[in-house]
Amino acid sequence: MLKIGHRGAMGYEPENTLASFKKALNLGVDMVELDVYVLKTGELVVIHDDRVDRTTNGQGYVADKTFAEIRSLDAGKGEKIPTLNEVFNLIDRKVPINIELKGAGTAGPVAKLIGEYISEHGWTNDDFLVSSFNHRELKKFKDLKPTIRIGALITGIPIGYAEFAQKLGAYSLNPSLEFISQEYVDDAHKRGLKVLVYTVNEKDDIKKMMELGVDGLFSNYPDRI
Repeated sequence: MLKIGHRGAMGYEPENTLASFKKALNLGVDMVELDVYVLKTGELVVIHDDRVDRTTNGQGYVADKTFAEIRSLDAGKGEKIPTLNEVFNLIDRKVPINIELKGAGTAGPVAKLIGEYISEHGWTNDDFLVSSFNHRELKKFKDLKPTIRIGALITGIPIGYAEFAQKLGAYSLNPSLEFISQEYVDDAHKRGLKVLVYTVNEKDDIKKMMELGVDGLFSNYPDRI
């Protein structure tokens, strides 16, 4: 079962920072997960919320910020909000990276950057998994980069179980712990999909997910898996 560091190892270090990704690597994760927005000046930055208020000492919408404004913020313990390039360079193919498309218009720039790392830096398709709750944005990405794996994030249980993810051409179904069931897992597996569950931190939940036969867990404390 894959140990996936959620926003790095956010149970130990400020989420989505280089310190958090370093910690995740030190804890022996099989993959790291992160979130991406595009700034108004065009840079791809790694942050979860559409506003900077919760995770930094700043205020306002991420998409309205310039790169200089974003870099002036403290993301916790003196850490800065990193660019996606900086995280790629830190991870350096040690483990695959799950990039969650958060903001509007992220599919194109992320596809472009992934293409550059494959063509210019020796990375491969298997170094990436791109996911989103915004399935339209996810489809845009898949149309641009059909050889890169995608993961369909979802809250709740659709009528057709994992059918929607199969139609998207997804590699994985990424459901919430709150809605997971044996029927849901079995349906995904029958359709050839991996099941990667978020966010699993408690030991009894980890044990339950193992019993259900899921393929990976996103955790703030990946060393518990």
